[in-house]
Amino acid sequence: MVVGIHAFGGYVPRQRLQRNAAYAATGWFAPGLKGFAKGERSFCSWDEDAITMAVEAARDCLAGRDRAAIARVVLASTSHPFADRQNSTIVKEALFLSDATAALDVSGSKRSATSALIDTFHAVAGGAGDTLCVAAERNVAKPGSEGEYNSGHGAASVVVSKGDGCAKLIGTHSVSIDLVDHFRKEGETFDYNWEARWVREEGYGKIVVSTIIAALQKLGVDARKIDHFVLGSSMPKISEYVAQGSGIRPEAVADTLGGVLGDAGAAQPLILLSHVLERATPGQLIMVVGFGGGCDVILLETTAAIVGAAKARGIGGYLEDRAPVDNYVKYLAFSGLIDLDKGMRAELDQKPILTAQYRERKSVLGLVGGKCTQTGAVQFPKSPVSISREARAIHTQEDYPLAELPAKIVTFTSDYLMFSPSPPAYYGNIEFEGGGRMLAEIVDVGEEGLDIGTQLRMVFRIKAIDDRRGFSQYFWKAAPERRLSNRA
Repeated sequence: MVVGIHAFGGYVPRQRLQRNAAYAATGWFAPGLKGFAKGERSFCSWDEDAITMAVEAARDCLAGRDRAAIARVVLASTSHPFADRQNSTIVKEALFLSDATAALDVSGSKRSATSALIDTFHAVAGGAGDTLCVAAERNVAKPGSEGEYNSGHGAASVVVSKGDGCAKLIGTHSVSIDLVDHFRKEGETFDYNWEARWVREEGYGKIVVSTIIAALQKLGVDARKIDHFVLGSSMPKISEYVAQGSGIRPEAVADTLGGVLGDAGAAQPLILLSHVLERATPGQLIMVVGFGGGCDVILLETTAAIVGAAKARGIGGYLEDRAPVDNYVKYLAFSGLIDLDKGMRAELDQKPILTAQYRERKSVLGLVGGKCTQTGAVQFPKSPVSISREARAIHTQEDYPLAELPAKIVTFTSDYLMFSPSPPAYYGNIEFEGGGRMLAEIVDVGEEGLDIGTQLRMVFRIKAIDDRRGFSQYFWKAAPERRLSNRA
């Protein structure tokens, strides 16, 4: 049965650490890293993690599609926020998918995303139904390390369905070999990395190259016919090195985005694939490779449906929507690497009420309000009694999702007294297109500031963190809608 990618999308946080700022702060300790102090890398704001990025990438992918068709959600990451709570189910709830939607977490190596995608292809071919495959990574490296310069945060997602789609599957090939290039013990924050030259020569030079050659032979494809070669790695020039060893043309090597995003670990192959699909033309062969505990090779061919398939944002759009950061301490604070004094106003217990969260999960995680079937009045949160002045109707409201609706600022304030990890705290009343208001926190405010009538889009973020119990509470916030120069 023919299966393929029918939609794709991505997400990159706005915050971009200027690498020369990191070197200015730590270069005295590690002067040998000066060669890495070029360009910038993405990093999460304090209220972002692998789950919030996965939701945003999935929304980008699903824009304009019928979400009712999604039967499964798969989330791949090596930085899942929860070790014993299904992270993919939170993504499913935020997307307001049916409770009959299956959910699965995949982790364990940097090729977890490519392995998840291969499994998704097989599952859909076997009748599992349309599947949303998402990869997201918020990797953290020690300050003053090479990983701090090379890492990046981001997410990407694809919808796999029966039929060719915009990129049909030609075939896959995998090997599993326990070559340990890095590892992280349960409970540890940072990876331990092995010597780079050995990983390059033994891992990429032998395992990856031999797997690619075997895949090409298995699928009967000439290496010189590959149009786009995608390989996620933090090692400089490794894509060109592997391509040369595999017989793939140098011009086929896809941009690794190392200078503008960094390496987003397990999510990187899907991020680069999404970026390639944004610019691909019909009839092109795309090879995607994942490395870690072995190697995955995926071969795709674009179809006529690729024309016009790119979303309004995508990886390219999110890369354009950037906020340069040269304050190294801000990066450390947002990454949880230093603990600034929060003051007395932050001294409150953020203990979650899990029973209430379950009962109100549609409102809290899905941003689902109510719309009166008699008057059309929209309100958030949904309640038994309509707010309409026309009729105090009771039990007339139906579920009304608000997350994808445009909104605008009605009133707002900028507050330095209220505690915020990123002061000042912006919040105010917002109004959704078609009706409905709510009090919302406003994030990602740029130098242009805010004004009454500023257009907004809703974003899924961390609302509060219970440090005592290790529980993150999620909710929806508003962010200014920015028109991108190279997007519709």
